[in-house]
Amino acid sequence: MEGLKEQLRKESKKAKLDFNELKSGGFIKQTQKDLFTVRLRCPGGKVNAEQMRKAGEIADKFGRGEIHISVRQSIEVPYVSYKDFDAVAESLREIGWAVSSCGPRLRVPTACAGCTYNPNGLTDTQGICAEVDKRYFGIETRHHKFKTSFSGCPIDCFRTREMDLGFQGVLEPKLIEDECNGCELCVKACDEGALKMDGELPVRDWDKCIHCGDCVKVCPVDAMVSNRIGWLARVGGKHGKHPYFSYEIANFLTDDQVYVLIEKTMSWYQENAVGRERIGAAIERLGLERYMNDVVDPLGLEAIRDQKDRRKYYAKGNFYDK
Repeated sequence: MEGLKEQLRKESKKAKLDFNELKSGGFIKQTQKDLFTVRLRCPGGKVNAEQMRKAGEIADKFGRGEIHISVRQSIEVPYVSYKDFDAVAESLREIGWAVSSCGPRLRVPTACAGCTYNPNGLTDTQGICAEVDKRYFGIETRHHKFKTSFSGCPIDCFRTREMDLGFQGVLEPKLIEDECNGCELCVKACDEGALKMDGELPVRDWDKCIHCGDCVKVCPVDAMVSNRIGWLARVGGKHGKHPYFSYEIANFLTDDQVYVLIEKTMSWYQENAVGRERIGAAIERLGLERYMNDVVDPLGLEAIRDQKDRRKYYAKGNFYDK
């Protein structure tokens, strides 16, 4: 590995290129001499047919005809020479597309399909993902990368627990008693055991309800309905050699509240993190209460402060000794 690093150092010096700076700009150095992977900007993993054709065209013309889909939904074209960077950028500009970025910035957000065509989706993940990308993509954090994601339901395919700031769709159910026929389908559909029958009507234990909306979806007579839909916000997660799971901090955010939470959290991170800390490490050092007091409370959000209110969103893990 040291040999490879030395090889890259020599290559960087000879070509008069700063590989770290190029990586921040979306051009990622490969092990092969002079070759880079070009990461394209794909918020929410959504691209149109014209962009797909353009990616293929670039791969054929400047790469080796290969395309890779990154774990964060970006299209990457490997085996591109640094000598072709300008031509690649110009080719992307022809259709209003661009290279993504890496480094200590707010990264391109990821998202599932959401409610637009996924039957499990509760919220419009693609719509808000595109808006977040438009408003905040590339903001420098001054410390480390900052990742966001949007899952449309509590299945949480886009792992909001492992993001610096993650948002998951939630639905608050409401029973219209006069419409209920006592069929018990909602009780049987509730994996959390939050519903039980009391006479002819289902009764809910809100300490167990995770707002998945399954009881609403299964009700055959529209007696169980949606009272409100919003976003559950989590902060402080990350992947990596030693992953962090995030904290639930606020519930039933509107889209507008998501935007202001991102802005205020980013400001807090810029001001309070040290060195290359991720925000989860900064919260660990300063305390979750500090973050809640500085960020969540001033925004007037429906804060989740009590540990028992977080417990129902539990994530099981290992039992390693420290």
